[in-house]
Amino acid sequence: MTSKVTYLGGLRTKNVHLQSGNSFVTDAPVDNNGKGEAFSSTDTVATGFANCMMTVMGIKANGLDYNMEGTTAEVSKHMATDPRRISKIEVIFNFPLEADAKIRKILEHTAQTCPVHYSLHPDIEKAVTFNWK
Repeated sequence: MTSKVTYLGGLRTKNVHLQSGNSFVTDAPVDNNGKGEAFSSTDTVATGFANCMMTVMGIKANGLDYNMEGTTAEVSKHMATDPRRISKIEVIFNFPLEADAKIRKILEHTAQTCPVHYSLHPDIEKAVTFNWK
């Protein structure tokens, strides 16, 4: 088992990663009857996409002797209706250190082939931008 999710009431859940004990809370968004005081479930999906891309790039960067420390990702999630679902995820990566063209190409390809990218429904538009110093 990976995690345990407990419904806290008021459209809020507590999520515990069983191996580490780390936890976070989710809340329904304001536009779906919630308070919007924490990540929503769909926020965690969109953010998880960026986390996955950044992690696999970090793994690859270690082998290329490229330091990704300080790299950031700005995530935007767009929702559709009927049925309510994620329609688009935008991720903008900002790299604080210069990289040559070969490293850029390898890391960008690595990001685009992360497990979450392959796990998301093909109807979800994935707009990923890489801003290199």
